[in-house]
Amino acid sequence: MNYKGIILPHVFYADFVIEDQIILEIKSVKNIADEHIAQTINYLKVSGKKLGLLVNFGELRLNYKRLVY
Repeated sequence: MNYKGIILPHVFYADFVIEDQIILEIKSVKNIADEHIAQTINYLKVSGKKLGLLVNFGELRLNYKRLVY
């Protein structure tokens, strides 16, 4: 991982990367929490991707957030 020009030994694992452009994070929780949004935004920052989708299958209806960084 490159952070401000420094190579860090940390690795992130997005659930899916689509067409090398979109981070897709899948959850199955009662509600999407701020922590889930922050996690997806962090993945966007470190990957250099512009679009993230946070999809939750744990609610009665499909819930998703479209995040642009």
